Parts: sequence; C-alpha cells; structure tokens
Amino acid sequence: MMTTRPLWAEISTTRLRHNFQHLRSLAGRAELLAIVKANGYGHGTTLCAEVLSHANAAWLGVTSVEEGIAVRAVAPKTPILIMGGIWEEGAVLALEHRLTPVVWEPFHFDWLNNAARQLNRGSVEVHLEIDSGMSRQGVQPERLPALLAALQNAPVIHISGIMTHFHSPEYLNGEATSAQMRVFAQCVEQVCEAGHRPEWLHAGNSASVIDSIGMPELEELATQHGAKAMIRPGLSLYGYSPDFEGPGDRSGNVAAAAHPLQPVLSWKTRIISLREIEAGETVGYCEGFRAARHSRIALLPAGYADGLRRSLSPGGEVLVRGQRAPFAGRISMDLSSIDVTTIPDAKAGDEVVLIGRQGEEAITAAGHARLAKTIPYEILCGIAARVPRVRID
Repeated sequence: MMTTRPLWAEISTTRLRHNFQHLRSLAGRAELLAIVKANGYGHGTTLCAEVLSHANAAWLGVTSVEEGIAVRAVAPKTPILIMGGIWEEGAVLALEHRLTPVVWEPFHFDWLNNAARQLNRGSVEVHLEIDSGMSRQGVQPERLPALLAALQNAPVIHISGIMTHFHSPEYLNGEATSAQMRVFAQCVEQVCEAGHRPEWLHAGNSASVIDSIGMPELEELATQHGAKAMIRPGLSLYGYSPDFEGPGDRSGNVAAAAHPLQPVLSWKTRIISLREIEAGETVGYCEGFRAARHSRIALLPAGYADGLRRSLSPGGEVLVRGQRAPFAGRISMDLSSIDVTTIPDAKAGDEVVLIGRQGEEAITAAGHARLAKTIPYEILCGIAARVPRVRID
C-alpha cells in the first residue's frame, strides 16, 4: 500500500517472535493458540499471522470467517479457529477454507451439517465452547445435555476441541478462575461421557500464561481425557501485560514473568509545519490551548480518525528529537498540534513518536490508556486501518 501521508506504524517481527517464544516457555506443557483477531490487536492480522505461523503456533485465533480466509492465505497449514462462531452465510466458506468454528447453539450444527452436505464433506471439526461463568458466548451447563442430543442429528460434526473463557484471570487470588475450572471440568466430563473424544482442551489468555492461574488444572484435565491443553494469549504477544489486581502473594512472580515482553508496535509521524505564536494566542478548537509565553507550535498529520485519542489532550505527550513534547490544544480529526518551545531545533520533517521509543524516552500504549481512562487493548485496536503497518525486523 502506497501512502503519501507521513503517518505509519512499524511492526517488529523480531519482537513478535521473541514474545511468542517467551510465552511458550511460560506455558509449560500447554500449547499456544495465538490470537490475531481484530487486525492483530491493531498490528495487522495477516502480517502477525504469518510470523506466528512460522514460529509454530499450534493454532491461530480470529473473530470471523472473513478474517480466517485472509489468514489462511498466509498460513496454509496452521489450524485456524473462528472464535466468534459462524453465521449461516459463512458456513460453506468456513469449510471451503478449512476453518474450525466455535459452536454453542443447536442451529450452528444445522448450518454446518447443510454446508457439509452441499460440499460433500464427510467430517466437520468444531470446538465446543462452555459458558463457565462469563455469561457471554458458549453453552450454559444446564443446556449442555440438550445440545449434545441435538448433535446426534448431525453425525458429520466432530468435536475436536472444548474451550471456555475466564472472566477474571487478572485477579491474583484466583478464586473466580478456580470456580470456572470446576464447572468446565464437569462439562468436559459430560461431553466425553456422551462419546466424544476432543483432541484439545483450552482456556485462558495472556494473564493465564503470565500468572499460570488455572493452568495446572487445565493440563491435568487434558491428561485425564487424553487431550492436549492449550492457552490463548493475545495482548502479551504484542508486548503488554494485563493489569493484575486483588490480594495475592505472587505479584513479584507476575512482574518477573511479564518483564521480558517487548512492545511490537511503534507509531510514528512527522512534523509537517511550524509556527510561532505570542502569549495569549490560542491553538485548536474551542481555544483548547492558550500560550502562556512566546511559543513554537508544530503540526502533526495525525488525529482521532487515525486512532489518536482525543482524550490525550491535555496531558498527552509525543517524542521529538528524544524529548517529550505536550499536545497543544484539542486533537482534531486529522491533525494535532504539539508545543516544541523547549525543543528549539525541531523542524519540519522531524520524526515524531506517538507510541514507541526515541533515544532514552518511551511512550507506550499503556500510557495512552491511563490518560484516556481505558485499556491498552482499546488503544492498540483503535489505530485506524488507514494508518499503514510497516513490517520491520
């Protein structure tokens, strides 16, 4: 993709591989399903999928059939899980591209059975999701017997995996996760008693890998049923740790486990214009900045339409020539201004770091999240598609 606008995000494949290998070392006997959904958490779905596939991720996780088709083009052999399930129109495409859907509703079986008949397929693999307490996606335990009964009407469908989603793995006391694991184990037992033999049992996310809460139980459960355990890291692959909270005596261990993670994305732009204003003059919409002195203001071609959160001003900073420069006035749709009065040698064309490192200074997605009162996931996923992702080593 050619772009003439000086705004881009650099994606370090070296750091992505490093993070994956580190997480795999933490996971013990469990395999990793690498999450590349939501445009690879803002890093580029196909770029990250290709790197992680070559790094021998056991599976890749996407949201939709469309994402799965794009990933299949760069990862022809790696299993791909459609974590958001399917809709009727996507069933045939999922089978054609060898995508494995997550299921939890009887109508999922009907759609896949019809698609298999249309394509003359003798077997369709799915992963069954159990709602162990998230109350979001997955079959509720009390509805599991009826779902298994409905499965008898779709003999072509094979449950090759069973999964659940922890709602509070960041809580250091682990009580909620342990309770969910008990529910999950009971449901896995029911599925196996019905004659199904899953190859995979998986649960957990980045917090689960870093803190290992619930993971010994998952490995034991998998061994008990002749299956393999798997964990699904997302955010940590891209260099950030979830925020752990609550009472617990493992905070030091968690910090040590997360310390080697390296941010994969750097977001950059350039100064495109400079001007000087006098004390009392204002910058931006609604006089968002009023100069207290003779000031030098630099213009950047980045705004909230690119994912640069409007709530970063006031308070947010960028890096210019290795120094911090604050936003001046409100961030607008396509442009933002910064105060470079204390950086007198700043000039048009200088590289500006929105997220990343320059010299001894660094600005992170976690820092943006604190100012915007949100989480790093939202900051990274919010970087717009119109910002080109540039692959670097």
